[in-house]
Amino acid sequence: MEFRHIPVLLNESLDGLALRPDGVYVDCTAGGGGHSSAIAERLKAMGGTGRLISLDRDPDAVAAATERLRGYDNAKVIHRNYSELRSVLDELGIEALDGVLMDLGVSSYQLDEGSRGFSYHSEAPLDMRMSREGTSAADIVNTFSEQQLADIIFEYGEEKFSRRIAAGIVKARSEAPVETTLQLADIIRECVPQKARRDKNPCKKTFQALRIAVNCEFDHLSKGLDEAFYSLKPGGRLAVITFHSLEDRLVKQRFAGWCRGCICPPDFPQCVCGRKPEGALVNRKPIEAAPEELDNNNRSRSAKLRVIERKAEYDD
Repeated sequence: MEFRHIPVLLNESLDGLALRPDGVYVDCTAGGGGHSSAIAERLKAMGGTGRLISLDRDPDAVAAATERLRGYDNAKVIHRNYSELRSVLDELGIEALDGVLMDLGVSSYQLDEGSRGFSYHSEAPLDMRMSREGTSAADIVNTFSEQQLADIIFEYGEEKFSRRIAAGIVKARSEAPVETTLQLADIIRECVPQKARRDKNPCKKTFQALRIAVNCEFDHLSKGLDEAFYSLKPGGRLAVITFHSLEDRLVKQRFAGWCRGCICPPDFPQCVCGRKPEGALVNRKPIEAAPEELDNNNRSRSAKLRVIERKAEYDD
């Protein structure tokens, strides 16, 4: 299958980055190259020396983005996880950046390509590895304890039937290994009440939880956010698109921490900590898709864009 991906909040992301003709930018999640090609095209149109580095941990995405950016001399695609951003920049001899974009979560291609094991709609090996390396979803489902499975499903999927689902998985695997997506989907459906099955697909939250666990998404996101923000020049911007409440909460809290100044107790007559805000929010509230985009791209329904600008050390 061709790696197709409609970039979400595209114009809003480009506006948030405030591209400069001579700036250096990183797209941390190249995917099919939608955001990357738009950034490269705009930098090219500006006629300056602007550069773009695109990263992705998925080898399929790297191949697709490389092909899509083939005509842009100002763009380079690298097969790396964005949590390694600082190492990549050091290897390229880049000291600081003018902007970083992160488009989080699973791509449309990864969901639509049944063989990758992300979807509960088609039969495939229970994989879910974005990098195609390491522990798979099948490994977790068949080897983790019932308590571990319940914790993963509850914490990363916010699934209130997590204990029942975990117990059902353990019971099923005692008879035969759970090796495919539809096997797991059937187990989940049998473990939730009939009303929950009628309201919406009961598999979504458990599949999300396993995907996050398989790919250590929150660990990489936490490290990647720090590496991105502290690689910015003063005035540089970090734009992050999230797709569910857990990752959005992490981004929101990290942004709030960077924007916080004095941390002295409120009863102190004056500040003694000397802490200054390191960043400033570009938009107080997250940017969401306009009605026109919602009509054309269903994936944009849950998308939220947050943008922060790094402040100079001497700023108030």
